[in-house]
Amino acid sequence: MNLFSQYIFNDLELNNRMVMAPMTRCRAVAGNIPNPLSVMYYEQRASAGLIISEGSQVDPMGIGFYRTPGIHSKDQIKGWKIVTDGVHKAGGKIFLQLWHVGRMSHPDFLNGALPVAPSALPIDEEIHTPLGKKKILVPRALESEEISGVVKQFWAGARNAKAAGFDGVEIHGANGYLLDQFLRDSSNTRTDMYGGSLENRARLPLEITKAVISEWDANRVGYRISPHFFQHGMADSNPQNTYSYLAQELDRLGIGYIHLIEPVGGRFGATPKNAQLASTIRTKFSGTLILNGGYDKKTGDNAINECQGDLISFGTSFLANPDLPERFLRNAPLNSPDISTWYAGEDKGYIDYPTLNREL
Repeated sequence: MNLFSQYIFNDLELNNRMVMAPMTRCRAVAGNIPNPLSVMYYEQRASAGLIISEGSQVDPMGIGFYRTPGIHSKDQIKGWKIVTDGVHKAGGKIFLQLWHVGRMSHPDFLNGALPVAPSALPIDEEIHTPLGKKKILVPRALESEEISGVVKQFWAGARNAKAAGFDGVEIHGANGYLLDQFLRDSSNTRTDMYGGSLENRARLPLEITKAVISEWDANRVGYRISPHFFQHGMADSNPQNTYSYLAQELDRLGIGYIHLIEPVGGRFGATPKNAQLASTIRTKFSGTLILNGGYDKKTGDNAINECQGDLISFGTSFLANPDLPERFLRNAPLNSPDISTWYAGEDKGYIDYPTLNREL
């Protein structure tokens, strides 16, 4: 087995085991609607076995980046429907990533309101807002009675993703955003039923997962985690226990996959052997395991062949190489990503990367 092996993902047949990872690109137009250019962007990359879209906020309070798309309005659904139609016509499959940034926001995004979080804890960082770079403010802790509303936001986002024609959804529980904030004990100091014990801290992520699978078949739902993400004030006193428990409970719910960010190389370096959790997740979770974190063709093939994971997701290499599967298959050189265009701009660095067979 290798990256080019076919994979039967429950009731979906994937042409290869290469996944396009979700990547924030900051190209949405007014109203947080997917940019018409997004149709070409995702179509170009439809040779991936599976595309996972950029994170899309389930509610206006979940915005934390300039020009990111949402999945909570009729116009956003219409915009995404054009994208999914294009991907499907090109022979691809695409999931939507459901997103809420929690405390990683600013009143400039939220009509003057404070961002929400599990706990009112400060972060000594700055954030880019529509009005320039500003210091992140201390968020407002969600009241216990408000949390059911967050669950409904994710449920509605899942319903809207189905209306937009997606093949499934991924719940964003990684990178220091809202669900990650609830799960880890560095960011959650609550004393109600959503804080304290591991079971309580995992309650919201699991309630949201249950709500999402009430709308989708469980095998069309994934969950993304990042145990080794330590930016934005994130840490956990016992990540082995935390993520083992979460994986076990997600397995009980029967979801289709866990998407594990665990760097093995690239710009993030490699996770120390004694801290790696992939094998632990494997023992706790019987569904598909997607691995992410600086993989290339060689390390991706090895991980598949050695059954460390079932699928491998690629981020910036897919960003810069629309035809990444073909390039890997032909051992062709890769385009280098233009970092200056990752989070801003229009067509440059977005839909103009060349393929092997034609100039875009």
